[in-house]
Amino acid sequence: MEKMLVNMKSREKRFAYLFNNKLERLYIEQPQQKSAVGNIYVGIVTKVAPGMNAAFVDIGEVKNCYLPKDKLASYSADDSSFNEKKNRSISTYIKQGEKVLVQVVKDATGTKGPKLTGIVELQKDNLVFMPYGRYIAVSKKLVDQKIQKQLRSVGKKLTAQSEGLIFRTSAANASEAELTAEVDDLRQKYTELVRQAASAKKPALLLANNDYERELFRILEKMESGEVFVDTQEEAKAWSSVFPKLSFHYYADNKNLFSFFSIEKDIEDALKRIVWLEKGAYLIIDETEAATIIDVNTGKYEGRHNLEQTAFDTNRYAALEAARQLKVRDLSGIILIDFIDMPKEHEKKIEEIMKKELQKDSRQTKVIGFTALGILQITRKKTVVPLSQAVKTKCPVCDGAGTVMSAESMAFKLERELWEYERSDHDLIEVEAQREVIKVFSGKDKQHLLRLEEILGIQINLFERDFAIPDYHIKYIGQKNNS
Repeated sequence: MEKMLVNMKSREKRFAYLFNNKLERLYIEQPQQKSAVGNIYVGIVTKVAPGMNAAFVDIGEVKNCYLPKDKLASYSADDSSFNEKKNRSISTYIKQGEKVLVQVVKDATGTKGPKLTGIVELQKDNLVFMPYGRYIAVSKKLVDQKIQKQLRSVGKKLTAQSEGLIFRTSAANASEAELTAEVDDLRQKYTELVRQAASAKKPALLLANNDYERELFRILEKMESGEVFVDTQEEAKAWSSVFPKLSFHYYADNKNLFSFFSIEKDIEDALKRIVWLEKGAYLIIDETEAATIIDVNTGKYEGRHNLEQTAFDTNRYAALEAARQLKVRDLSGIILIDFIDMPKEHEKKIEEIMKKELQKDSRQTKVIGFTALGILQITRKKTVVPLSQAVKTKCPVCDGAGTVMSAESMAFKLERELWEYERSDHDLIEVEAQREVIKVFSGKDKQHLLRLEEILGIQINLFERDFAIPDYHIKYIGQKNNS
């Protein structure tokens, strides 16, 4: 049984997709963290980098954006052969200082700015229009070959040579007149965007995409049946006509929708580093800018058979849960899963389990396979920020590293610093430090402290302070009578 919970009453918008009452997808959007994916801008080219086959574009955001050569509208419009275009420098197609109409395809992550395309896509209910797409495509969900052929034939009639169309699933039930009207409307919309870009004096946002609805509708379109609970009456009524196969309910209770369906705990669990599996096994999930690493551990699980069977059972539980976690946490990019060592025939079974589970994913995902070291490689298309970045921030103490210097390290650092005052004119140093730092620095019965005072010829006064982490601060260096 499929179920969607849509929480829109507060400034933070959320939705949760459940299958058989188990959370399968979670999306949270805060006002300050809105995704720019789908937004259309007029930008200024700040740099052309032939060595990278890319240009950097200022769209008015903090970071310059990355625009690859093969995503330029001018590159797509070139009728030359692929090899000819490939061998030409990007400088042939774009110049520094040039104004360009671009669309964001990937949000900024870490130190990387947003990724752009000049092949703009504009969407309606039944299709996606690309002024420089140059191809006709049909949704993979439309498996009927006859319908595919009909839509491709209609698409060829509706588009000029440089244009492209992607027919959505709903296009199968639309008339040719309706599809024609949509293309005409989107073509006119694009013409207006080009006019606005031409008159713009500086980088600017021309069209903002509603990424929350885009992500939500992507899942609603895939749902064959089920219930949708929405805490705003207007949306519940409007969406019911768009998705007639689904049963929409307006949730009017004072208790928060997610709390009523006990989803808040699932959100907390989705932010934890350790995920417990059946029978005491667990996953450790570490997110980095370069990749996500998932480590599988047997934990307390001992199994009832031999070691090889125990490893396979644990890996099977882990594969099912890891696939779910990718969707719930919206993890993307390179994902590496370090399963427990197993024979090649078991690796193939685990790979098939992952592929089957990720077929249900709304995001473009590819299971590449196991490495020689037994690590499963997966790539998942990066469009929006993962859940952890949406609701968490860097720790101000450790700057997001997850670790801080130990009391021992800080005590030895203080000792090294004080050695610099050997044979100086000072006879008193006052230090404020955390309790554990003082304990390590002083040693048992203050042996280290007394020894250092004797060698340096300086009195060292230590004052305990309630620092959040192991730390110290030299408060005073000078003469005793001046302190």
